[in-house]
Amino acid sequence: MRAILLCLLLPGAAWSAFAQMHGQYSATVLDAVTREPVVAATVFVEGLPGGQYTDTSGQFLLPEQYLNLRSAVTIRSIGYNTWSGTLSDPSHTRVILLEPSENTLGTVVVSGTMKEVSKDASPIPVEIFTPRYFQKNASPTIFEALTMVNGVRPQLNCNVCNTGDIHINGLEGPYTMVTLDGMPIVSGLSTVYGLSGIPNGMVERIEVVKGPASTLYGSEAVGGMINIITKSALTAPRVFVDMFGTSAGEYNIDAAAMGRMGRAHTLLGLNYFNFQNRLDINGDNFTDIALQNRASVFNKWNIERKNNRVASLAWRYVYEDRWGGELQWEPRWRGTDSIYGESVQTNRFEVLGKYQLPVENHRVVLDFSWNLHDQNSAYGKTPFLGRQQVAFGQMTTDLPLGPRHDVLLGAALRYTEYDDNTPATTAPDGAANLPSRVWLPGLFVQDEIEMSTRHRLLLGLRYDHHSAHGHILTPRISWKWAEDAQHILRLTAGSGYRVANIFTEDHAALTGAREVVIEEGLLPERSWNANLNYVRKFFPKKAGFIGLDGSLFCTYFSNQIVPDYDTNPNQIIFSNLDGYGISMGAALNVDFNFLNGLKIVAGATAMQVYRVEHGERLPQLFAPPLSGTWAVTYPVARWGLTLDYTGNLNSPMHLPVLPNDPRPEQSPWFSIHNLQVTWKPAVRPGSKPTLGQGIELYAGIKNIFGFYPREAVILRAFDPFDKQVEVDNPNGFTFDPTYNYAPIQRQRVLAGIRWTLR
Repeated sequence: MRAILLCLLLPGAAWSAFAQMHGQYSATVLDAVTREPVVAATVFVEGLPGGQYTDTSGQFLLPEQYLNLRSAVTIRSIGYNTWSGTLSDPSHTRVILLEPSENTLGTVVVSGTMKEVSKDASPIPVEIFTPRYFQKNASPTIFEALTMVNGVRPQLNCNVCNTGDIHINGLEGPYTMVTLDGMPIVSGLSTVYGLSGIPNGMVERIEVVKGPASTLYGSEAVGGMINIITKSALTAPRVFVDMFGTSAGEYNIDAAAMGRMGRAHTLLGLNYFNFQNRLDINGDNFTDIALQNRASVFNKWNIERKNNRVASLAWRYVYEDRWGGELQWEPRWRGTDSIYGESVQTNRFEVLGKYQLPVENHRVVLDFSWNLHDQNSAYGKTPFLGRQQVAFGQMTTDLPLGPRHDVLLGAALRYTEYDDNTPATTAPDGAANLPSRVWLPGLFVQDEIEMSTRHRLLLGLRYDHHSAHGHILTPRISWKWAEDAQHILRLTAGSGYRVANIFTEDHAALTGAREVVIEEGLLPERSWNANLNYVRKFFPKKAGFIGLDGSLFCTYFSNQIVPDYDTNPNQIIFSNLDGYGISMGAALNVDFNFLNGLKIVAGATAMQVYRVEHGERLPQLFAPPLSGTWAVTYPVARWGLTLDYTGNLNSPMHLPVLPNDPRPEQSPWFSIHNLQVTWKPAVRPGSKPTLGQGIELYAGIKNIFGFYPREAVILRAFDPFDKQVEVDNPNGFTFDPTYNYAPIQRQRVLAGIRWTLR
């Protein structure tokens, strides 16, 4: 690889030497996200024979006498979108920014180690997804967009209000930690609401780590984590607008604008989503999709400081009003037993920031966040009033232990205050309200050791002291072997833990008519995980790039907290598992980039998720043993069109059924297919920039073949308040809307417009 790179750079160096003797034009090519030099990028200039290559500083030089400023210039590099344009005044050095393509070969990641390192260099396998990838199938929320990620499955937990959570490798939503810029702002009570209303124009990329990340991120990062990285106000586009509507009556708008006040750069984002169409495809007199009205504001500030020290502050406010229920429901029936409806009103406020202390020769960074989530809900006649505050602070620094050690030392403090109107925050005698207040201080250290040019070892250990459960240790070890950039092998093992809150995590505890029974002395869940990851890259002559990314994974759980729906059909009994739980399987992602522009990204996951209790093996609900995703892109350059075909496939999964339940115990095989066409006006080389150059028009069909879960009917939808439960009901069934595995939506046409002003 070094020999090849040297051969590529030598002609450019020779040309540079020639240029320096005769006058020169200088330009530098940088990564648009990280501002790092793009090495060995190919530069083609109209009228000049052959091509030039950028050097190790990302620079290329052209002799002035051969330079026509109106000549077309094209710059290409593996892992980046092609740049086309003209060069500016030769008396000035020009900076050209290359946008990373969806395969993000050289993208910087932070989720694995809390440090900015390239994806290839990271000892922790991290999957990266840019907004451009999710734009292949336009979606109003990140929750819905994540259906395009292999091994990640957004799961709707209720047929009525459509709340849900995110499953990673078959593990339920509470095991997935969701962070915003590394801050744990999306926690128990917020679940899917915290993922709604993040404007797409504010998102730089999404990083996915599968497997426990508790060593760095603490409680809740048991099954994996999803880290949403927002754009920096220093590098964001000046204006971004994206709006679309569907034939089903969904309307969404995202907008973001960047400004500057002295050394402060600000990025303001807005999101609004509205859906008010009462649909009933399956004829049960209940809405198939919850009606929603959501608005959010997101504002981020970045401050220019001496020595490029970091300083940022951001805040977000989200308001959402959603309801589902009987078609004739109106707000006046909220909380009554006349017409059934589930109404959820949410107010959420978040603040998060990062500040690098002015310490010479050391990088000391303070991260902090605070969020307030206030939820006023009514599930039929059952009110749920929940309020949660989470304050978090963390300080990290590097320790100088020699050239082969990269040590990160951190201290964190998390305070969670939670109150609601359920037995969870009530004294045992019911006489007083007892809000939950939990302090969780922690210390962590990790050392990334460069054992040789091919081997790197990462050791990590975290200590937390939970105010209710005492001392908790979570170790981690990772080993990375790299023959070169085309062969990478990673082995990771570690531990995780989680303290469960039933009423903030399990929607079934609030909906329907079942009594909730919680056994005394619930213990924290513990897990041990191992992951083997192999990455192989090919650069064949007839295809631009082929990438393979395969993993084997296994997670073992103890003290798992599971709901028991079977012992008593009128109760949900929560207790620590008297046994163990297992999630294991294999995943493969493939990435093809052909010279004609065709791009295929596909993935498949095969897994077994189950628990063993009293010697009996019980399968995990909503965990398909086989699932897959794909995104096929083909550009038609002559017409300025891009065709995107996306979809997912799921094998039969176990569903929550009751004894003598007429509904199937397993879902059928099902697949969702989407087609989208995007038109972007062509830009002629040498033309002056115009406002219309950043416009994209797109249209498509979601769920082309019209699949919807015909089996996912609400049990006893005719008697939602169980007023007639004793009449002609030999099995003792009660109203139950938790049986679901896919959205109840048929085909719908989508059309939208997107505008970016650089």
